[in-house]
Amino acid sequence: MHINVWQAILIGFVYFLGINAQPWLTTIGTHVIMRPLVNGTIVGLILGKPVEGCLIGAAINLPFLAWISAGGTVPMDQALAGTLGTALAIASGVKPAAAAALAVPLGLLGTVIWVTHMTVDISFVHMADKAAEQGNVKKINFLNIWPPQLIVFLMSVIPVALAVYFGAEPVAHVINILKGRPMDVLSVIGGVLPALGIAMNLRAMNGKGMIIFFIFGFLLTVYSGLPILVVSAFAAFIGYVYMTLYFKNEPTADQQDKSTD
Repeated sequence: MHINVWQAILIGFVYFLGINAQPWLTTIGTHVIMRPLVNGTIVGLILGKPVEGCLIGAAINLPFLAWISAGGTVPMDQALAGTLGTALAIASGVKPAAAAALAVPLGLLGTVIWVTHMTVDISFVHMADKAAEQGNVKKINFLNIWPPQLIVFLMSVIPVALAVYFGAEPVAHVINILKGRPMDVLSVIGGVLPALGIAMNLRAMNGKGMIIFFIFGFLLTVYSGLPILVVSAFAAFIGYVYMTLYFKNEPTADQQDKSTD
């Protein structure tokens, strides 16, 4: 599949939205568009294959289920894995499982972009400090919004657009060479990666009574025959009721402070 210039630029812009918290979109980018399931679907829409984009994005998303950014560090860039991985996968015609195996290294590569733009943005913080000493509020606002956004835009849209436009055909050629046993191996690896993401999530479910809900949901999905959307609706309702009852008698922060006085 050939990806034209405008499609490549739009995919690069999707990555920009996913890697960055824009002031005009609050945290929609870093909490929603960053997810491969979401950005993969958007990439599929741009390429005219939304269903394939959703399936590939979902496969890429599974290894990143337990992804967390602590203190500004990013272990893997799931936004790059989702956008670039989905685009190259659709262009080369690989299956979702193999796409997940190909996208994980892209996520590791994306940390370079993240660290670079975070390092460059530090200079704007120092400029804002000097503006604060001068009492220049307008300059502080400007330095906190526009220069960092421009830097991230250039560092995200351009490389991804170039990679999508010039890299689609070479990747498709490599995929054709790997057809057969090598691609079967990649598919197996791609099938194991989701299990890793789910296992990491299960380790986090060590709260009192949490794991029982997971087991119940799994059994309900497998043996009830209900669609996953219906099961999810039931889960949301049960979760709301449980959390409401669980925290009903929990003391608030003000009550705890009063009890210590």
